[in-house]
Amino acid sequence: MGVVVGLKSLALVLLLVFLALSTNFDSCNARRGKHWRQKRPSTTTSSLIKKKSKTNGGNNHHSGGNSGGGGGKKSSPVMPPASPPTHQPGKGYSDAYPSMFNVLDFGAKGDGVTDDTKAFQAAWASACKVEASTVVVPSDYVFLVGPISFSGPYCQPNIVFQLDGTIVAPTNAKAWGSGLLQWLEFTKLRGIAVHGQGVIEGRGAVWWTDSPNNSPVVSPYDDPVPPFDDVLPYNDPVDAALNGKMPGIKPTALRFYGSYNVSVTGITIQNSPQCHLKFDNCVAVDVHNITVSSPGDSLNTDGIHLQNSKGVNIHNTNLSCGDDCVSIQTGCTDINIHNVNCGPGHGISIGGLGRDNTKACVSNVTVRDITMHNTMNGVRIKTWQGGSGSVQGVRFSNIQVSEVEFPIVIDQFYCDKSSCRNQSSAVALSGISYEKIKGTYTVKPVHFACADATPCTEVTLTEVELQPIQEKYHLYEPFCWQTFGELYTPTTPPIECVQLGKPASNRILSDGDTC
Repeated sequence: MGVVVGLKSLALVLLLVFLALSTNFDSCNARRGKHWRQKRPSTTTSSLIKKKSKTNGGNNHHSGGNSGGGGGKKSSPVMPPASPPTHQPGKGYSDAYPSMFNVLDFGAKGDGVTDDTKAFQAAWASACKVEASTVVVPSDYVFLVGPISFSGPYCQPNIVFQLDGTIVAPTNAKAWGSGLLQWLEFTKLRGIAVHGQGVIEGRGAVWWTDSPNNSPVVSPYDDPVPPFDDVLPYNDPVDAALNGKMPGIKPTALRFYGSYNVSVTGITIQNSPQCHLKFDNCVAVDVHNITVSSPGDSLNTDGIHLQNSKGVNIHNTNLSCGDDCVSIQTGCTDINIHNVNCGPGHGISIGGLGRDNTKACVSNVTVRDITMHNTMNGVRIKTWQGGSGSVQGVRFSNIQVSEVEFPIVIDQFYCDKSSCRNQSSAVALSGISYEKIKGTYTVKPVHFACADATPCTEVTLTEVELQPIQEKYHLYEPFCWQTFGELYTPTTPPIECVQLGKPASNRILSDGDTC
């Protein structure tokens, strides 16, 4: 009997030991799982990993040259996320990547409602001190950012602004004070790159519907054609009164000033109150694989605006807006624009130059391999009466136009109001070549209106083939005034108004005319 009791006791002890060991084993596994579970990368790391994994497919996100067809087509507004991804700010990421500065680690919320301007300022201030640093704006977040300047000149060189999320502009009139010329600005930097797959959303509808300058422009031409710059106000169901009347001065969405070695790649800029992307006093600029998008009737919303800039390359880009797809102003030289889709918009323009009797200088411009659909103009040079200076060495080549009102334009009587004073002086135009300009037009194929005092010289045309499409207006024949040059091949339609050679009374250029 004692032996049986002893065996039972031994079995009970062994059972208790086994149960204790099993409990300890399970609890260790649980703790080990908590401590050793592989950590998910932070939002910033995920954004950069996704960026690296994407192939640089040119403008694959917009197919074809006609992607911006309809003049009233709107860009889809960016809505704040229902709930932004969670992010735990801390030093772990900065320790691992000391040259990367995530705006979330500086207090940005990314919910599309909270003002994240100060967080962006703080992230930039830290990145500014580190050469080849990166400011990270992660994907899956919407950042409300007010007017801000990312400024040098004491920043270290080669900073990257990695934009994979969305930045939206405030629509509250108080955020803009009495009016500002730009919203996001990079100034006086040596090596600045804005890269990524993100979006800059200007929310411009509140400005377009609330602008004091929405009156249409009357054509300056005696030739009875529709106004070149006659656009109607954009009507969008936005009640500007909710946030107060917007200032009369409308900001450019993204501006670069006084910078060297500038690159803008991959991003989308849409619905800017005015110009979408501007370069002023910049040298060595490269823009490619970007998208600019706003409705065709959004007032003064140039796609890319160049002024006093040299060595600019714009390529593989989609531009649809309410004004010039690309606008080239005074002080620009060595400009190369190629493989660009333009439309809707007002085409690609040099000018207006010489406003208020100023001197303007533009030289060495090449615009080639361009597709234009449903634009007001194709390739255009426009100058005001009374100006001085010159435009020299311009080549327009391989331009495919589709349903363009005025494919080829030189207008030395440009005026953006009901009337302008007649003046004899003008910016001198010479060495302008048109090669392989082909497609369809809806109003007039060629309009050359040059100044009496300074006729256009060395204007050449090769393989110009333009067919009419009857639409809203009566069709007009090619028009030339004081235009001298040469036709290297027959044209369609015949452009017989270009005068061969040089003007008999070609005056000697004064110091004011030379650049």
